Amino acid sequence: MYLGRILAVGMSKEDEPFLAYRVSSRSFPNRRTKISKKTASIVPKEGHEKDIFENPYIAYNCLKIVDVIAVMTNGSHTDVIADKINSGMNLKDALTLSLFTMDYEKDKYNTPRIAGVVNPDEYEAYIGIITHEKILVEKVEYGTAKFISTYQQQCPKSVEFPVESSKDVAEFIFNKGEFKNFTNPVSSVGTIYNGEWTIDSIN
Repeated sequence: MYLGRILAVGMSKEDEPFLAYRVSSRSFPNRRTKISKKTASIVPKEGHEKDIFENPYIAYNCLKIVDVIAVMTNGSHTDVIADKINSGMNLKDALTLSLFTMDYEKDKYNTPRIAGVVNPDEYEAYIGIITHEKILVEKVEYGTAKFISTYQQQCPKSVEFPVESSKDVAEFIFNKGEFKNFTNPVSSVGTIYNGEWTIDSIN
């Protein structure tokens, strides 16, 4: 089954907050994840930089850390949500308003925008999506985890994440558990909070 981009948010089985993101792509598979201290970006592989002229949506920051709050998405709305949180807006409003304002991607697939946010202090987490037909933002309760995707799984679905490290998170959403059934994996990003956020990727 092809789900396109996949995002998961919540708490691991060890009760540690995490976010996970996987790029699955049939049209633009030549991409990788580039990590810095507080950001993870999806970028074309060397030699495929011209792909962004065919589709401007394929390169973006998928993860941004704002103080202790982590934002994960499948597009440029990562930065918009992070900016709103940084300016003092609460998590739910920042996520909802950014999705509503930016809307779905205007490519030939009407690709939905998906997003997740987590504040590990006094735990609070949300997951959301906007398609050409709907907008949905849902709270992820303490001790649970949910995932959503651009295609097929457009409503948050509960999932267990048996992970202990950011590397585990990236590997799990890439090809383990339920996610091994989903086709065309390209790259993944995982971040988990244990006093601080750590970030890893699979390319």
